[in-house]
Amino acid sequence: MVKRQLPKPAELFELMQFKRPELNGKKRRLNSALTIEDLRKIAKRRTPKAAFDYTDGAADGEISLARARRAFQDVEFHPSILKDVSAVDTSTTIFGGPSALPFGIAPTGFTRLMQTEGEIAGASAARAAGIPFTLSTLGTTSIEDVRAANPSGRNWFQLYVMKQREISYGLVERAAQAGYDTLFFTVDTPVAGARLRDARNGFSIPPQLTLSTVLDALPRPWWWFDFLTTPSLEFASLNSTGGTVGELLDSAMDPSISFDDLAIIRTLFPGKIVIKGVQNVEDAKKLVDLGVDGLVLSNHGGRQLDRAPVPFHLLPEVVREVGQDTEVAIDTGIMNGADIVASIAMGAKFTLIGRAYLYGLMAGGRAGVDRAIEILRTEIVRTMKLVQVKTLAELEPKHVTQLVRMVPRAQSLPAVRSFTETH
Repeated sequence: MVKRQLPKPAELFELMQFKRPELNGKKRRLNSALTIEDLRKIAKRRTPKAAFDYTDGAADGEISLARARRAFQDVEFHPSILKDVSAVDTSTTIFGGPSALPFGIAPTGFTRLMQTEGEIAGASAARAAGIPFTLSTLGTTSIEDVRAANPSGRNWFQLYVMKQREISYGLVERAAQAGYDTLFFTVDTPVAGARLRDARNGFSIPPQLTLSTVLDALPRPWWWFDFLTTPSLEFASLNSTGGTVGELLDSAMDPSISFDDLAIIRTLFPGKIVIKGVQNVEDAKKLVDLGVDGLVLSNHGGRQLDRAPVPFHLLPEVVREVGQDTEVAIDTGIMNGADIVASIAMGAKFTLIGRAYLYGLMAGGRAGVDRAIEILRTEIVRTMKLVQVKTLAELEPKHVTQLVRMVPRAQSLPAVRSFTETH
């Protein structure tokens, strides 16, 4: 039997130390977020449904997005043992410059609708973390203002070639003049995908007040206060607004873009030209032959063609074919630092985060973006130490197995017609 005794007061206070409460509500909720999914849950509580669903949703049945996330879940790591990983180096070089982490912030459209700090929060957080920030053609902050928020960091610009070519060309020239070092020429959006959540929510630019949006706003007065008391949305690339996102995209995008447009863009931009939205090996090889500086394997976060290829599944084959000749990056579905480590191991030089960054933004503005970056950084470092590699360069395909759920069915050959049928 254990002998029992009354604890001495001094011992009791030593064993039971009360945690000091955090009185700042924003800090408290962000500190409680241990994963990107935690940030997503906070963002959903704090953001009107239409704006949250625009970020969270994808095209049609959202199958591509689900498959991309499942592909990362179906990773098996193969760690080494007995290696000194007391310190690991997460830095890399990509598209001609440094990054402190193997990921950057992807281009996102209409960002200030998610939270009014928008791209300024993303760019300044990227500067603090030493990672690149990418501004979208459909961003809600000007090229010059993003540069001002990230004056010493790396700024990238994502380009849609639009029906009014002079708008696209003008944006390229402005990005070059502002010192952006890399241009993402996006090739997977000839028309808008079917964003069914947006259609069902009646999501429009600018937001339209209806009975449902008013009722949705009641438990989220802070979002509407921020939206109504900050500068109105401005779009560098759109002459007019007033319609659903799909309608705006369809009115602006040009389904006739071709390789000729790539040639023109290359004459306008002196920095690195990277093609974003590559989805097969043949196109990757053709682009490398044309001398582009890099590729981003992407299905646009599942927001364009549903059932498009999963970039993480496509990665090994593309790297095998062109990885010696150009740098290959990847996006879509990344929700954990382990996803990033697995991508690097399978041959990606770099990764991009879109929704993960926006969940942080919606959860807490600039501080929320900082928290999202810190969560991913912590997960990357922990995963590298557990896999037992000290640098990103040590990660190899041997460290990862892509487990398979979806196996293509063998294509059946047409039945052979009988001799009597053909004669």
